Amino acid sequence: MNRDSALQLLKKYIQNDQLIKHSLATEAIMRKLAVELDEDPERWGMIGLLHDLDFDQTKDNPEKHTVIAAKLLTDNGFDQNFIDAVQSHNAEELGLERKTTVEFALTAAESITGLIVATTLVYPEKKIAAVKSKSIRKRMKAKAFARAVSRERILECEQLGVEFPRFVEISLTAMGEISDELGL
Repeated sequence: MNRDSALQLLKKYIQNDQLIKHSLATEAIMRKLAVELDEDPERWGMIGLLHDLDFDQTKDNPEKHTVIAAKLLTDNGFDQNFIDAVQSHNAEELGLERKTTVEFALTAAESITGLIVATTLVYPEKKIAAVKSKSIRKRMKAKAFARAVSRERILECEQLGVEFPRFVEISLTAMGEISDELGL
């Protein structure tokens, strides 16, 4: 499946515009991380794009999140390693354990998007271009800020050998490159 087909698949199952933007942001970060780690940016990007494929159907049942996605991905020809990576970001609910580089990357990437968006929205211009990595690092320490964002999940970037400050730079750059699509 190519990227355009994957985006069509996402939009077939996800109606919420904010969730589509979250998926696009996660895709962008995953692509940048793949380059940083000498992995396949197309595959990693696709994992990021499709990681919440079933969220509209499972948002009220977190223990089912990614279970429906696994079936949809299987039906669309994705391999088991791809599906395992997608399911890994919901490992806690499914009783799974993250083990691979891509699994840690997805969890950290999809989690930091919320911190970056929340930080962007407190700036007067509400533009990612105005946000500095130092501001993200500062807000990471403020537990009351964007409290729904799991700091522990973001710090899984260190399982990749990517220190948190570098991860922030990668993520901010990635999201900045698609700021028009994100409306930020």
